[in-house]
Amino acid sequence: MKTITTVICGLLLGQLAAQDLTHKSAPQRNPIIIENATIHTISGDVIAKGSIWFDQGRIIGINSGESVDLPENTERFDASGLHVYPGLIGANTTIGLQEVGSAPGTIDVSEIGAVTPEVRAAVAVNPDATAIPVTRSNGILTVAVHPFGGRGGGNVLIPGRISAMHMDGWTWEEMTLEDDIGLLVNWPSMSSGNGRRGGRGGRGGNREEGDPNARTTRAREQINQAFLESIAYLKARKADPSMDVDLRYEAMADTISGKRSVFIRANDAEQIQSSIAWAAELDLKPVIIGGADSALCLDILKRNNVPVMVGGTHNLPRRRDAAFDSPFTLPKVLEEAGVAWCMSTRGDFSNERNLPYQAATAVAYGLPADAALRAVTLSAAEVLGISDAVGSLEKGKLATLIITDGNPLEMTTKITRAYVAGKRLDLSNKHTVLAEKYREKYRQMGLLPKK
Repeated sequence: MKTITTVICGLLLGQLAAQDLTHKSAPQRNPIIIENATIHTISGDVIAKGSIWFDQGRIIGINSGESVDLPENTERFDASGLHVYPGLIGANTTIGLQEVGSAPGTIDVSEIGAVTPEVRAAVAVNPDATAIPVTRSNGILTVAVHPFGGRGGGNVLIPGRISAMHMDGWTWEEMTLEDDIGLLVNWPSMSSGNGRRGGRGGRGGNREEGDPNARTTRAREQINQAFLESIAYLKARKADPSMDVDLRYEAMADTISGKRSVFIRANDAEQIQSSIAWAAELDLKPVIIGGADSALCLDILKRNNVPVMVGGTHNLPRRRDAAFDSPFTLPKVLEEAGVAWCMSTRGDFSNERNLPYQAATAVAYGLPADAALRAVTLSAAEVLGISDAVGSLEKGKLATLIITDGNPLEMTTKITRAYVAGKRLDLSNKHTVLAEKYREKYRQMGLLPKK
């Protein structure tokens, strides 16, 4: 009993220590106008000394200096010398689903079972996750939360549906922008070496005696069978609406109809090619997540109009025969080939704040700076299917934006203000509190001037 009590107390303490103590923002009450700023719309031209104003959470106008007739209760902010950008978008993360690796009670990335399409990531997001304020203070205001299905996907083949979330809110309901943007599939790898670093095969490619790819083949068949059964169920239910409802198959309906994408986690060239071929057979709309070998699959990606969610640039080359800088140059290769793509991280929630620097690394290796900025804003929104709400500064879209003193892809840039759907955010977090704590230490030592 003592041991059980100790474990429970440890889990509770771990959860309490991981709580975000910053307050949530109130809904926008008055119209707000940001004046004299350099406005980077992303979808259009850069506007020098422009104004952008919004009310009830949505942008109602952008101009380049003309007078604006606004209500008397409008809040004005003079942004002379500053820049306005749309909030950055983290397209691949488990933020809010994971907190402390050593405390299982703070990890909620999967349900029991290999095929769980009925799962929605949004309902498990913890609004008080410590990583949320740290991440949003670096300009990332919208994220797509993925139900990974365990570390690296494990044996979970269809872990559920991805949710688009605002980075602010008292509850998961308040945070949710779109609770279902598409179904996630962990596509097993056939690789049992084949030039891969380490030579042991990809995720899901475990060897079996006599046939190293037998388990992988069966896993792919299991994925295909789940989709075929759902197709058959949906046809039968359309013919007979009175038949019993199956929540798993109902959850796959929008993906099967093409209304939403199927997001396929695949890195090896063979994985990418085989998953696209499978999706084409079922007339699905695939998006490749990771895509480390996508430079080897340009033809099939472009021919089938398949976007790639690049899994970051701060990675080692995946293949033994790859150039040392292949992760850095991949975005440039995709951009020049005309393949739709966006930038993301590898899904590590604790480093999601570094997303803009993943894109910046690609700029150092030949990617145009405008394309890099688009990759973490509008391109990400388009790949996720949420570009009607976020990703650029346009009339009618959500007022989810940042005010900065420079390019957000630069490490030296400071985010001075941020708004999510018109709500001004508190940009303090654990890091800013610790920074002030230790500045005070050096003030007391006489090494820094007093306030």
